[in-house]
Amino acid sequence: MRGHLFTRRAALRTIAAGTAASGIATASGGVTAGAAPAAASNPDGVCVLFPQAVEGPFYLDPKLVRSDITAGRPGLAVTMRLRVIELGSCKPIANARVDVWHADAGGVYSGYANQGDARNVSTKGETYLRGTQVSDADGFATFQTIYPGWYPGRTPHIHVKAFLDTKTLLTGQIYFPDEVSARIYRAHPAYVARPNADTTNATDFLYKSGARDGGGIVLAIDEGREPLLASLVIAVDRSGEAARRTGSWRGWLDRITGRGA
Repeated sequence: MRGHLFTRRAALRTIAAGTAASGIATASGGVTAGAAPAAASNPDGVCVLFPQAVEGPFYLDPKLVRSDITAGRPGLAVTMRLRVIELGSCKPIANARVDVWHADAGGVYSGYANQGDARNVSTKGETYLRGTQVSDADGFATFQTIYPGWYPGRTPHIHVKAFLDTKTLLTGQIYFPDEVSARIYRAHPAYVARPNADTTNATDFLYKSGARDGGGIVLAIDEGREPLLASLVIAVDRSGEAARRTGSWRGWLDRITGRGA
């Protein structure tokens, strides 16, 4: 590492800062240990495991392989470009299945009942803002979506799962800069009815629970593009050991609240 010692937390901060400063790496050329191909690289020789997080109560698999997951939902258009790389070698992982899902501008997920601020909204049978892509030869998976809204008790976020064959390599949550969310919620017509999120990254218990692995991971945002560009590198453990440690939604919640081992 050229004489530099990175803690996991420091390395993650460096990834986020480098990505924000440089934009997104192009799809030409792979990521290798010691190389720094524009934004989607780690610090020299360092590939830090993306923090595992619970999938939450709103996961379903509609088996929709699609890049555009908006399904007509109103909101600020976002191109989200994720790059899947291997822990240790920093090499891109091709042909990984990447699932993403998130709430709409009003903070409501597709496919479930008892949502909304009054818990009276049902979206059963709908599949908006969910989809699957397979990473290309350089590890990239790209989605056309909208900026997620907030719902009580959670900071704005996007859920992600990565699979190699039938094995879950990663279950995690991706976050947004608080100041970007605040600007969008105050200005964009799809969000102005609920402009003040009740939870920020600093106060979100799931965001903070990743502290042992470096904290919540925030997308690099380029607001100078239309659609807005959100980008992130995701380093995964091919063995799946980290995913197995995360466990189920209930078991994970018990552990972080002290009710379990």
